[in-house]
Amino acid sequence: MSDLSAEDAKLVTLARAARARTRAAEGAAVRDSDGRTYSACTVALDTVELTALQLAVAMALSSGVKGLEAAAVVTEADTADINVVRHFAGAAIPVVLADASGEVRNVINT
Repeated sequence: MSDLSAEDAKLVTLARAARARTRAAEGAAVRDSDGRTYSACTVALDTVELTALQLAVAMALSSGVKGLEAAAVVTEADTADINVVRHFAGAAIPVVLADASGEVRNVINT
């Protein structure tokens, strides 16, 4: 995480913690345009499935957020669906993709 800013490294830490708490497939965190953070994990029930990033964005939206600055997803998958960030926050929002140890594998811009 050394190449990340302190604020983006914090997002990875929050996403790792959300994933670890529930042993979910993914953890995610977003930072809004005011600097507040929201973290979530994958929800996989019989009747509803949400990615961690979808839920983190939904939590931010339900708190009245007007925009996002950055996001992070912790997953063992090679990629993450970042469409929810793109649709809500627009272009050029960095989404950090990290593994369970917090090692950054990629930074994708919406």
